[in-house]
Amino acid sequence: MLKLMLTPLLVVAVLGACSRSTDVPAPKAAAEVGTVTVKPERQSVSTELPGRTVAYLTADIRPQISGIIQRRLFTEGANVKQGQALYQIDPATYQAAFDSAKASLSKAEATLRASRLKAERYIELNKIDAVSKQDNDDAQSVLSENQAALEVARAALKTAAIDLEFTRIAAPISGRIETSTVTPGALVVAQQSVALTTIQKIDPIYVDVTQSSVDVLRMRRELASGNIKAVGRDEAPVRLVLEDGSVYPQPGKLKFSGLSVNTGTGMITLRAEFPNPDGMLLPGMYVRAQLEEAIDEAAILVPQKAVTRDALGAATALILDDAGKVQRRALTVGRAIGNRWWVSEGLQAGDKVIVDGLQKIKAGDSVRAVDMSAGPSKSPSRSPANLQQISAR
Repeated sequence: MLKLMLTPLLVVAVLGACSRSTDVPAPKAAAEVGTVTVKPERQSVSTELPGRTVAYLTADIRPQISGIIQRRLFTEGANVKQGQALYQIDPATYQAAFDSAKASLSKAEATLRASRLKAERYIELNKIDAVSKQDNDDAQSVLSENQAALEVARAALKTAAIDLEFTRIAAPISGRIETSTVTPGALVVAQQSVALTTIQKIDPIYVDVTQSSVDVLRMRRELASGNIKAVGRDEAPVRLVLEDGSVYPQPGKLKFSGLSVNTGTGMITLRAEFPNPDGMLLPGMYVRAQLEEAIDEAAILVPQKAVTRDALGAATALILDDAGKVQRRALTVGRAIGNRWWVSEGLQAGDKVIVDGLQKIKAGDSVRAVDMSAGPSKSPSRSPANLQQISAR
């Protein structure tokens, strides 16, 4: 009878022990995060400035005399040389004016010769009182008048020669010539407002970029101190990025001399000069000029996803200390380099920055780290430990 009473009691005791063992919570597993180890690296400091290409030289071709265009002597869009004939204006009236001026000069020369002989003869005759003093004075006066008339005739001939030369419109500079606005048979007038065509020299070519006066002053100080490599007085090397994102193969020179500040915008226009032997750069193209300011031999770069902002906008990052605990670190970040931030303060070589699993942890937590410095293949979300946990579930 006693044995029968003890059996239910043992069953109850066992069940109670089982119930107490299931009520005790299991210890929480440490979260797994991905980290990268900070390693200083060599990084260039560069500034990118927007700008547009501008022709090195530009000449609008306008007639300096009036007349009818007889011929166009160039191919539109071709390269022309300085002094090359571009248009021929009908020279008939200007040739006649030149011939007339030449004849007038010959007449003036003959008249002067006659008056000179007479004046010389009257000087000798006046010495022996063969002619009156008044006649001698008149002869000398006529000689002076004829000398002046000869100079006027020479000037008129020179003017006629210039006008005749202007019937042949020549290129004032070498460069690429644009389309013509007139055709043979068109009437043109001297100094007209509409250009017949335009010549642009594009080798070398200018690139005008804008920058704030504050940044320009800083760059000039760095150029003077040697932080920016100089290629000449007030000049720095610069690279060009084209509209399609490609890099122009020829380096240029950015000039810091002859600057003035726009009072309305506070911006300064800087001018860079680039060689353009193949004519790849055309006036008016939008480009970006990259100026290498300095080289930092120990730059600290971290992935952008590792940096967050607090309520005040300050940059912070979570760091894993030697004990495996999470710490929050305040950072000072500069410019973005690709998908990374350039950190100037807050990190040092050897720090382990948490870049993955940030949403699962907070400062003070103990975590297990997976080094992701070698690449994204070690992401905690696909680590072997996680895959085993998924299989076990």
